[in-house]
Amino acid sequence: MTLGGLFGRITGRDREPDAARIPGPPTTEDLLAALDRVEQLVAGGAVPPVVGSRVARVVRVVRETIPRLGRLGAGSPQAYSVMATATDYLPEAVSGYLRLPREWADSRPVDRGRTSLMVLVDQLDLLGSTMDQVFDAVNRADAAALVAHGRFLAEKFGSGSTGGTLGLGQAPAGSSDAQSPSPGRLQPPTGRQA
Repeated sequence: MTLGGLFGRITGRDREPDAARIPGPPTTEDLLAALDRVEQLVAGGAVPPVVGSRVARVVRVVRETIPRLGRLGAGSPQAYSVMATATDYLPEAVSGYLRLPREWADSRPVDRGRTSLMVLVDQLDLLGSTMDQVFDAVNRADAAALVAHGRFLAEKFGSGSTGGTLGLGQAPAGSSDAQSPSPGRLQPPTGRQA
């Protein structure tokens, strides 16, 4: 062993450095906690109602989408958009606005004649429409699966209902109850009532 090796062992410098820990993707709890923090940022009149309503819309759609993220597939750009909206895009947009003095942010043009408030509203509208599209895509995938399953069943077992009437209250053909009244239909009284 060399003198440098001995010195390294004594001081602990001969050990390999621990591999850098790369954090995994945020969990459902992480995403929901991020949304809670955004709601706290805008609570109590911290932002104008036009901002609060838009933040609430984005938060609502993201909350509805989070349980369905698994259906988008690993590495999906849409799943990434939902996660980034909850943890980065939405909090940063709101925080950037809140760092500015209210009167200045709401009255001074900063971008092509638009105030910081107008810029924020545009950003929130863009996030809202994007999250609506992601939510629709997730639900369309589920609806398509339902339709495909229905087609499979129709092919396997023959055509089913046409989706028309339910036939409630009608006795099956050949039944001895064919003359009995259907439920909910009033029949004239047959005798004296007491």
